[in-house]
Amino acid sequence: MKQHKKGLALWLTAILLLLAGALLTGSPGRAESVQEAMRDAVLHGENQVSLFGWRAVNPGLISAFTVTAILLAAAVCIRVFAIPRFRLKPGRLQLLLEEAVGMFDRMARSNSPHRFRFMEAYIFAAGAYIFTGTLFELLGIQAVTTHGHPITLPAPLSDVNAAIAMGTLSYLVILSGGIAGNGPRGIGKTLKEFSLPISMSFRLFGALLSGLLVTELVYYYISLSFVLPVIVGVLFTMLHALIQTYVLTMLTALYYGEVSEPAPAKEKRVRKKA
Repeated sequence: MKQHKKGLALWLTAILLLLAGALLTGSPGRAESVQEAMRDAVLHGENQVSLFGWRAVNPGLISAFTVTAILLAAAVCIRVFAIPRFRLKPGRLQLLLEEAVGMFDRMARSNSPHRFRFMEAYIFAAGAYIFTGTLFELLGIQAVTTHGHPITLPAPLSDVNAAIAMGTLSYLVILSGGIAGNGPRGIGKTLKEFSLPISMSFRLFGALLSGLLVTELVYYYISLSFVLPVIVGVLFTMLHALIQTYVLTMLTALYYGEVSEPAPAKEKRVRKKA
């Protein structure tokens, strides 16, 4: 017990010394102030990337294309190489895939029992994209801006356009469930929640952007980048990946189940014969 306490004390002392050294050495020369760095992380007005030499775009768009390509390639590889080898006694990969599919299947069946086939496929795809896209920034893939400066590609959904697209697509899926379940009446039930795509979009965007800005601040002010930036970056990214995947898929399945539920048939009143 004493050895564990002594080892923990040594680790804490080393971390504090590294942190103190990072703070005392100061930050190296920066081409932009922290205000400009934070503003550009939101608006992407300066650090844009060339899209195949055609035009300058937000780095989030390059991230979105990359994540989509990764997911499509992974899906093809799993379908061709992994699924034909599935057995009654599952291995690690099979167990992981079955658990992921089962989780979204249970979510769709419990929240939308009347129409869940399409919903389970959609929330699985949306959840995989949000989770993979959020973890994508941990890879630290570099790109070169149109001004010749290196930049790390951010999470796709930290761009407000991508978050709005995801929220709007989820709302259209909910609307399709209302139409399939109740016809024109389902449209009215869905349109009552007119603020839903806005809330879903900006909840997703705000959560991912907050993690990006906090990490940007830590890296900006701690020049040597010891310990703290790694802990902050990984924790924020992992938490946001799990929480936002669960929140958006759960909300989509929940509202889809509400609008697609068939309206109860009106009970016919039987007139008693006099």
